[in-house]
Amino acid sequence: MDRSRPLVAALTATLLAAGGSTALSSAARAADADLARNGGFEAGLDAWTCSAGTTVSSPVRSGVAALQATPVGSDNARCAQTVTVKPDSQYTLSGHVRGSYVYLGASGTGTTDVSAWTQSAPNWQQLTTTFRTGPATTKVTIYTHGWYGTGAYHADDISLVGPGVDAGRPPAAPTGLAVGTVTPSSVALSWSAVTGATGYAVYRDGAKVQTVSGTSATIAGLSPTTAYSFQVTALNDAGESAKSATVTATTTAGSGGSTDLPAHALVGYLHASFANGSGYTRLADVPDSWDVIDLAFGEPTSVTSGDIRFERCPVTECPNVESDAEFKAAIKAKQAAGKKVLISIGGQNGQVQLTTTAARDAFVTSVSKIIDEYGLDGLDIDFEGHSLSLNADDTDFKNPKTPVVVNLISAVKTLKAKYGSRFVLTMAPETFFVQLGYQYYGTGKWGGQDPRAGAYLPVIHALRDDLTLLHVQDYNSGPIMGLDNQYHSMGGADFHIAMTDMLLTGFPVAGDANNVFPPLRPDQVAIGMPASTNAGNGHVPPAEVTKTLDCLTKRTNCGAYATHGTWPALRGLMTWSINWDRYGSWEFQRTFDGYFG
Repeated sequence: MDRSRPLVAALTATLLAAGGSTALSSAARAADADLARNGGFEAGLDAWTCSAGTTVSSPVRSGVAALQATPVGSDNARCAQTVTVKPDSQYTLSGHVRGSYVYLGASGTGTTDVSAWTQSAPNWQQLTTTFRTGPATTKVTIYTHGWYGTGAYHADDISLVGPGVDAGRPPAAPTGLAVGTVTPSSVALSWSAVTGATGYAVYRDGAKVQTVSGTSATIAGLSPTTAYSFQVTALNDAGESAKSATVTATTTAGSGGSTDLPAHALVGYLHASFANGSGYTRLADVPDSWDVIDLAFGEPTSVTSGDIRFERCPVTECPNVESDAEFKAAIKAKQAAGKKVLISIGGQNGQVQLTTTAARDAFVTSVSKIIDEYGLDGLDIDFEGHSLSLNADDTDFKNPKTPVVVNLISAVKTLKAKYGSRFVLTMAPETFFVQLGYQYYGTGKWGGQDPRAGAYLPVIHALRDDLTLLHVQDYNSGPIMGLDNQYHSMGGADFHIAMTDMLLTGFPVAGDANNVFPPLRPDQVAIGMPASTNAGNGHVPPAEVTKTLDCLTKRTNCGAYATHGTWPALRGLMTWSINWDRYGSWEFQRTFDGYFG
């Protein structure tokens, strides 16, 4: 028995009889609009704030890009944007996702916040939810996120459909753009406020590099003695203004990089205060290939004293040790040949915690004494273990609060000021204290993380204009996530390429796209590798060293990892240690010489 035809006829008659009502409904639907910006991620992460997200070209549901985000630890890889809406109005949020435990939702609705999720979506699956805004609600936040420890998820074609809001006109172009403080790696800018603007975008040489809410910005990650042009636009819900007038600035000469090092340098640690299975090597016997020689190690009288002592290896432990006079003469001979000889502070056993200003001052005094006594060229900071960590409230690497960090920065600046522009400053942190900061920084937003995670970042950042070389120890490391959001492990070129790419590209700290660690100059970066299998975990054979250098300096022979640039000015290689390389028949040195000539 077919009852559908009479019902359809009745409904048709009713609708025809209520023509005015039907017209009103159509007009309401016509006013609906998709209010989500860049929901297909075709413009990268523009308009989105992501804790651990990037865009990829595959897989995509439509267009050429999609979101990929990877939950790690206590971070669920949330990506969100705030949208202007009408009060007391109905909206539909929709998007397509792939992965396990992927969520799509809206918060700040003024009524009941909503979300939709899928437990498992091996292929693209649509998630949809609806909500009504409260009587005073003008903005809601739409978001997507994964779940803790479940791996990467993907999202694409996110839309928020409902009544649009007349956002008015974009603001006027900013005026009064002016250059402030200029350093070797940064330029400070300021401009006049624009009526109706909710933010500003800064352009360097025509490319957008930063978005801020106020009327000033500092553009970092620049090269010394280089001219740059800058413009600013004003932003609001209606869009972006025209660009301001252009200003130019030339960065100053870099004090950290102007220490007469060769274009490509070989750096090595010399066991000067101890012997081990590699044997003692006299300084005069170090081959000329080594451009920077770090004397290992100066150590504190106690963990928190700040009082650093350099005790040369005793004859009972090192029968072939040279006399003090011979050692000092060898330093002068190396320097006459254009080499740099530094005192390295710390090491595996030399924990240094400058917890007080008294310890800071003792550090400056005692390190100065060592440098003066031996006529050294500078200082290498090799703080390991528990020397550096961050207090729970220390969340911004640009403005550190923790005493051991603040006091170390102050002490090094004092030493740099004392010895001048030719003072060589190098650092040899472990990956845990640097690249791990891409995922974790200190104890994290909710606590519970290792407070040492990323703890070197504020030191590097504060001293970047004084820094000669950063050579992170790409050894004795656990797996570290690279900028491709994949974990990389020691033992091959891929690890060195990914870790170095992070230093030369910069990265959001703890996944916060609004808190980016700026890239270092390539002439400030050397790659730290163990000289042999005896020297440390993570040794790679010469072919993998060559592959690493090819990829980073020529963008060839890269393998699976795609770098974010090519850096022919990469300074070179560092190794632990000269002694272990001698023990291994100088394999590491010969690889460097064979590559750079």
